[in-house]
Amino acid sequence: MKFIDEAIIVVASGKGGRGCVSFRRERRVPKGGPDGGDGGKGGDVIIRTNAKCRTLLQFRYKREFRAENGGYGQGRQKTGKNGRDLVIEVPPGTFITDADTGKPICDCIAHGQTFVIAKGGKGGRGNTRFKTATNRAPRYAQPGQSGEVRRLRLELKLLADAGIIGLPNAGKSTLISRISAARPKIADYPFTTLTPTIGIVSPPFGEPFSVADIPGLIEGAHTGAGLGIRFLKHLERTRILIHLIDASAIDENDPLASWRTINQELAGYGETLAQKPQMIVLNKLDITGAEKKADRFRTALSDICIDPVLTISAATGKGLKTFLKALYKKLSVGE
Repeated sequence: MKFIDEAIIVVASGKGGRGCVSFRRERRVPKGGPDGGDGGKGGDVIIRTNAKCRTLLQFRYKREFRAENGGYGQGRQKTGKNGRDLVIEVPPGTFITDADTGKPICDCIAHGQTFVIAKGGKGGRGNTRFKTATNRAPRYAQPGQSGEVRRLRLELKLLADAGIIGLPNAGKSTLISRISAARPKIADYPFTTLTPTIGIVSPPFGEPFSVADIPGLIEGAHTGAGLGIRFLKHLERTRILIHLIDASAIDENDPLASWRTINQELAGYGETLAQKPQMIVLNKLDITGAEKKADRFRTALSDICIDPVLTISAATGKGLKTFLKALYKKLSVGE
């Protein structure tokens, strides 16, 4: 399935039905008086969160949505039929703003959440409503109110407990495929992962949790370089960042270069990402010379911060059990 995480749509609620101008016409009932009914209410446009939806793909093919208009009022004081509401389903994590003003409207998080995004117009009153002691035969009724028309920006931000970040080819896709049932594309070239992937991890020692594999970041990502800021936003809702580094590619003259690059991009995007807790994980320890470079990294990092550094080999599975235990413990502490 193609991953679509942004869309602009136009929604219109239903117009209220017009009121009816009518008079009783029955045998032996002279001057029966007005009996026009009210118009029906126009349908609302409702946004509903559905966990079965994974992307905003449906909005690529259909971008205009209109609820049903209310029915007209009828004689014998019959009220017109209310227009049917239109329900639009979106995946959890969808943030909706007004496309014209940028004003936030709603944040769709939990499955089953509903938001009335555009209210239907009220039905017009029939001529019965205007009968008075001095005006016993009103010959007018109200038109129905117009519905609301809104342009909406839908932005999907993945919901995951942890997000895996790092430079291209750090082994993010291999890692998520080893710890979950997710099967992203894996190959030995940059930008193998072009769309975020979420995997559910079911450790033997606790409750399942979700991990997102975010496409590789490069220097200048927060300004649009590489895959740019398009996927940085998916980290906003994660609780912990798993900073994965290819130990075999560490520069011995500047061991913290890759670590520094990613953190600069997070800070450039915003304080929210820069302040998220991180787990630093060195990968590809199965490659010759990686252990030595990992030691240089630990030594250099100890002068800056005291964050523990884990070492794994996602390809062989070495160190994954220790990594999962540490990740689960970190997630549990944050609850």
